[in-house]
Amino acid sequence: MTGRLMLLDTASLYFRAYFGVPDSVRAPDGTPVNAVRGLLDFIDRLVKDHRPEKLVACMDADWRPQWRVDLIPSYKAHRVAEEHEGAPDAEEVPDTLSPQVPVIEEVLDALGIARVGVAGYEADDVIGTFTARADGPVDIVTGDRDLYQLVDDAREIRVLYPLKGVGTLQLTDEAWLREKYGVDGRGYADLALLRGDPSDGLPGVPGVGEKTAAKLLAEFGDLAGIVAAVDDPKAKLTPTQRKRLTEAAPYLAVAPKVVRVAGDVPLPAVDTALPHTPRDPAALDALAARWGLGGSLQRLLTTLEA
Repeated sequence: MTGRLMLLDTASLYFRAYFGVPDSVRAPDGTPVNAVRGLLDFIDRLVKDHRPEKLVACMDADWRPQWRVDLIPSYKAHRVAEEHEGAPDAEEVPDTLSPQVPVIEEVLDALGIARVGVAGYEADDVIGTFTARADGPVDIVTGDRDLYQLVDDAREIRVLYPLKGVGTLQLTDEAWLREKYGVDGRGYADLALLRGDPSDGLPGVPGVGEKTAAKLLAEFGDLAGIVAAVDDPKAKLTPTQRKRLTEAAPYLAVAPKVVRVAGDVPLPAVDTALPHTPRDPAALDALAARWGLGGSLQRLLTTLEA
């Protein structure tokens, strides 16, 4: 199959659903199911609007992999709720969202929508690997700008970034990236690591913001070109820039591995074809009754059947 593949950054979407759908949306026993129903509504709209032939819900098996923390200890450190020895740390998640995640997983499995998470990797890495292996166009649905680095017009890889729900999406291609940031997809990771990202605990190079990072990349091509320019007295760097980049050398040596998504994750064998009928109708019926999934599930089933 070489049809369009849609990759969902699932946690990014269910977080948005959780905050976008009132917690008055509840199961018969009163348990909030706003993230569950909101995600089902998102998937319904995405399938209706974009008609992928293949769909994968990519999961965070490890939201803060140790190999990234070993390189940059501040990586996502401010989001740790509880440290676990020998296991992934617990992420700060709203109390009424955590119990909904297993329900989301059960519903996706009963529907037959491929769900992939790999131990030691984030959903971004799973998305990066599916994208690297894709033999057709790819739509990546995420509220995480880090994945802009995968945009590639030649391979028809674009990011669909939700602006309001998933009904209004920013279709991110290389032309949009160049206009907004002055870089293409390949250059976005270099821009991001130079400027830093407080939401991920990435310090960046002090004094180098987005505009300066874009100018440096335009002048020297990529991060390797910038690093080489630091040691070239003829390179067009101001004394302050040269000093800051020199002092940031240890960070710049490790940041690319942290910021760039992996493309070599050992993915399990899964059927990525968009299901037209549920894989386990009995289990789905039981989940629908237990959690009061109502119209959200029925609309999605109707869309999948079509």
